[in-house]
Amino acid sequence: MTYFLGIDLGTSAVKCLLVDEAGTVRTSHSVEYPLLQPQPGWAEQHPEDWWNGTADCIRALLAKAGVSGEEVAGVGLSGQMHGSVFLDADLDVVRPALLWCDQRTAAECDWIERTIGKEALGRLTGNRALTGFTAPKVVWLRNHEPVHYKRTSHLMLPKDYVRLRLTGAFGMDLADASGTLLLDVAGRRWSQEVLERLDIPAEWLPPLYESNAVAGQVLPEAASRTGLAAGTPVVAGGGDQACGAVGVGVVSGGIASVALGTSGVVFVHDDAYEADPECRLHSFCHGVPGKWHRMGVMLAAGGSFQWWKNHFAYEELQQAAAEGRDVYEVLTALAQNAPLGSEGLLFLPYLTGERTPHPDPKARGGFIGLNLRHTKAHLTRAVLEGITFGLRDSLELVKQSGIEIRELRVNGGGARSVFWRQMIADIFGYPVVTVNSTDGPAYGAAVMAASGVLQKDIPSLCEQWIRVVDRVEPNPANQARYEAYYDVYRSLYGTLRDTFHRLHELV
Repeated sequence: MTYFLGIDLGTSAVKCLLVDEAGTVRTSHSVEYPLLQPQPGWAEQHPEDWWNGTADCIRALLAKAGVSGEEVAGVGLSGQMHGSVFLDADLDVVRPALLWCDQRTAAECDWIERTIGKEALGRLTGNRALTGFTAPKVVWLRNHEPVHYKRTSHLMLPKDYVRLRLTGAFGMDLADASGTLLLDVAGRRWSQEVLERLDIPAEWLPPLYESNAVAGQVLPEAASRTGLAAGTPVVAGGGDQACGAVGVGVVSGGIASVALGTSGVVFVHDDAYEADPECRLHSFCHGVPGKWHRMGVMLAAGGSFQWWKNHFAYEELQQAAAEGRDVYEVLTALAQNAPLGSEGLLFLPYLTGERTPHPDPKARGGFIGLNLRHTKAHLTRAVLEGITFGLRDSLELVKQSGIEIRELRVNGGGARSVFWRQMIADIFGYPVVTVNSTDGPAYGAAVMAASGVLQKDIPSLCEQWIRVVDRVEPNPANQARYEAYYDVYRSLYGTLRDTFHRLHELV
């Protein structure tokens, strides 16, 4: 039997997925690693933790499946986007990587947009300068850690560092490179104009690949560490959102994916490059060669639910442990005890600032409308409703751009909840489907590996491997009631923006 390995380097853990030649998931395994927050709004990780976690995860996966490394025909990588890995000339890590959710670069973003001009930056890269993107992190390093900046010889993204350790080869796929703010997205090449205007050395940047292109082979020392066979092809892969979209079959028009990970993403396919003139949506290269996509991103989707679980779900954690259940299952069951709209309670999910539709690192979260009747069930439901309202903000921008949508394909941890899928259908007003794999990014990476090794195009493999297993239709009555709550929700940011900024200055 031939297998393909998909690796998804997430923010809290790496997940490895083994898929057979028919596209069936055989087994999966995850290994967690720490997130560093040395100051409020900062987020860092040690690249060595990614490599050790990935190597351990691959070895454990193969052992769990009873599969030898020689049976793995190809490897694909997905990963958290935008993170900056700075390496010196000896390929040693210069400092911990600055992650996608790190918000320290507001001043650098302002400088980039003044230096290049908002309109020119949108024309050149398809995007605004946002705190999560890579280029502002490079400028921050130059401004605040000049000794580290002078040591730097190579700039990489998280999954590409893991591939470097696997293969010894430099490379970056076009989908992930789109989030650096250094790529000419329309031309699918590095933007020499942006690099020159920002004074970032072009020689720091790796070669570019389409996602299914073979970008290296497993080294003997990496084979010994992971259990893979030396010489196994490793394709370029993609950023987690492009891989997640491939993993649920969003490789043509009419279908949008909704990713419920730490961040939340609404993603649509584009056959041709089309940028939002106001850059409210991101315009990136797709993981499908020669194609593009647009997406809206909220920074704390599942991250908001995780925050609620970590700090306010002591009893539910105990119950889940006693009953052998997932704590999120216990929490969503609790949320069902509260009525639609949580009796007038709204939650703003701006716990790490926001990106779409409010590119504001100073935005803050909050509960609005609390009264003495509200219980933990109300607050839990309000968190889920607030996350979903925030995702709908991105859908509204997609609709305004003229893109037609027939259905939503949900992936990520939240996709396992029937209750949450129904809520999404009711708030968005579209059918919500799930497919035979909810592990979108890791599965998409495996599809890319199979495409590169078998020389089959990605849409054809998706058609063969991916099938719809569940469909939820919107409830018209619920949809009408949620519409009124959404109108209030979308007014809150404008009302509270100055308050958020004043609180930020106080801190």
